[in-house]
Formats: sequence, structure tokens, C-alpha cells
Amino acid sequence: MDADTQVRGLGEEDQLVELAVEVFAMFADATRLRIILALRGGELPVNDLARVVGKSPSSVSQHLAKLRLARMVSTRQDGTRVFYRLASDHIRQLVTDAIYQAEHTLEGAPRLHHHHSAEGL
Repeated sequence: MDADTQVRGLGEEDQLVELAVEVFAMFADATRLRIILALRGGELPVNDLARVVGKSPSSVSQHLAKLRLARMVSTRQDGTRVFYRLASDHIRQLVTDAIYQAEHTLEGAPRLHHHHSAEGL
């Protein structure tokens, strides 16, 4: 069932909650999170993303298709190459915050907080 079908008949707040659940469901896969982390630095083609996340190009393409349907990534075509990028800074921030939270869970002084603060994240 897609988001539009699920939210019909619900109040506005309920609709937003249901859509937020779908956003978090997209983040419930390590490969998709790695793709989003890789795209924080800018747009990349599938083969480069595959190398970065350590998966096959076909696997990465399947994950990118899901992320595109969820409107989390967008594309730009240059000749025969398709470049993927994050659709919004909100996606970047959600994943960054999730990584920060994971670090807080594991360590006392999260390394990425200090590293990304210097880079403007």
C-alpha cells in the first residue's frame, strides 16, 4: 500500500504520523542509510555509490528506486550517466541525527559530533 492510500480518511496529524513512519521505515535498512550518508557529500552515480557502500550496482539501484519513490533522493542525467543526490537537507539532517544518537548510545564523547561540527553539519 502506498502513502496516499494509507492516509485517506485520517486527520491531518494522523496522516503526518503515518508518513513519518514510512520515512523511518526507509531508514530501517543499513544499505539505504549508507547511501544517504554517501550522498551527504554531493551527487554520485550508481557505480560510485556501490563502491562506497560495498554493494553491487544492481542492489544499490534497487535501494535508490525505493528512495526515489519515497522522494528522498532525486536524479540528474548527464549523457548516459544518472547522478543521485539527496532531495532535501531534511533527509541529511535526519540521518546525521540518527548517527549522532547511535554514537551517544555507544560512547561518551561522540566523534562525529566534533568532526561534523567543524565541517558545518
